[in-house]
Amino acid sequence: MSKRVLVTGATGYVGGRLVPPLLEAGHAVRVMVRDPRKISGTPWEQDIEVAVADATNPEDVGRALDGIDVAYYLLHSIGTGVGFAETERSIASTFAEKAKARGVQRTVYLGGMVPAGESLSQHLRSRAEVGQILLDSGVPTAVLQAGVVIGSGSAAFEMLRYLTERLPVMVVPRWVHTRIQPIAIRDVLRYLAQCADLPPDVNRAFDVGGPDVLTYLDMMQRYAKVAQLSRRRVLPVPVLSPSLSSHWVGLITPVPSRLARPLVESLRNTVVAQEKDIARYIPDPPEGLIGYDRAVEMALTKVRNLDVPTRWSSASTAGAPSEPLPSDPGWAGGSLYVDERERDVDATPEGLWRVIEGIGGERGWYSFALGWQARGWIDRLSGGPGLRRGRRDPNDLRVGDALDWWRVEEIDDGRFLRLRAEMRLPGLAWLELEVGSREDGKATFRQCALFHPRGAAGSAYWWSLRPFHGIVFGSMQRNIARAVEQLEAANHKERAKG
Repeated sequence: MSKRVLVTGATGYVGGRLVPPLLEAGHAVRVMVRDPRKISGTPWEQDIEVAVADATNPEDVGRALDGIDVAYYLLHSIGTGVGFAETERSIASTFAEKAKARGVQRTVYLGGMVPAGESLSQHLRSRAEVGQILLDSGVPTAVLQAGVVIGSGSAAFEMLRYLTERLPVMVVPRWVHTRIQPIAIRDVLRYLAQCADLPPDVNRAFDVGGPDVLTYLDMMQRYAKVAQLSRRRVLPVPVLSPSLSSHWVGLITPVPSRLARPLVESLRNTVVAQEKDIARYIPDPPEGLIGYDRAVEMALTKVRNLDVPTRWSSASTAGAPSEPLPSDPGWAGGSLYVDERERDVDATPEGLWRVIEGIGGERGWYSFALGWQARGWIDRLSGGPGLRRGRRDPNDLRVGDALDWWRVEEIDDGRFLRLRAEMRLPGLAWLELEVGSREDGKATFRQCALFHPRGAAGSAYWWSLRPFHGIVFGSMQRNIARAVEQLEAANHKERAKG
């Protein structure tokens, strides 16, 4: 039966993938987002209703839940800092209270497995607390407790993939021997979507897992086999703290240490389903649940085909909405250092835009590659994202996309791109790339780097690097212009031959 459904976290990894199966099931879907631009360009953008809301604002949450039958709670604050657990409790309590007041008939939450008799990591403990808050709300709630989710773009899968592919010989901590029951993202989405039709008296947690129980070491070795890599060699280390492990993971994988740490800490816990009661309400499909090897194969196919609809990095935000923007009238934020360059380009505006929108990731930044790589490594060592996050799609950008150490903050297709830096800096930084047109139909190219310093350290940082701007930003603009000019000249020759 069709229901009115609210999906929170719709710009995140799971929420963004849950919307299509809910629409296919015939439900009327509303998504709750802080910035509606972040769903611009999604295949389902025209098929849903948008509620613009801040999850910390009770009035916003209440309006988003108005008239809703089933609410999917897919919000979390993992990796945002030491106080994330308190933030999660507060947001969940607000949501539970408003769901009850607005007459919501069911809440569905995706949490983590809670092993009996073990000391939980802070991450799993917070997930368990959020689940209990929702169960105690007075609104019938289904809490799905999953272990490691295997799917293209998930943080857990990206961590596994990079560790296995980059390290044929690995120094491994004790947590690689922990027993885990991974589950394919496709099965997670199937469970979530069908929870909308659970009987009204169901108010409980369910363990959900795939058909295989493995250690993390097993998962890496089997990943290597599926990916046609040689068997990985391991060197056990009896003592390697979660802090050191997270920095190690942060250096090797695209997952920054602030997010890697709670994930690594959770790997010390056994996450194996203690029951399979969910099958009484949502039976396994005729072909059975997806096994680990098949889930890895499916995820790798998505990665290789450049068909990754959502990524873990989509859920992160560059800064608080209250932080100043360089376009604020009169620059309300205070001091602003600017490096602005403009040049004519012997190419069409459309061609220049295609090169700009394809910047970063595998194509790089058209400037002093060694310098960018060195700065990326420095950022990784200090706990930042570095350059390894890459991009969601090689040719297309959306607001909210991660782009190496940048975040797409604004995009006006064909004309303007603003990136906000997420690297570790003593201030806020942006990079603006703008395409204009001349009377002869050729392009103009404006490039502007902006920096808002925090204190004396921020000012010192800007002026210490100022002499190198010509190398970094000047060569970047020249090389982008040269790339599009050469590309259009080559295309013109090909057409002339034809």
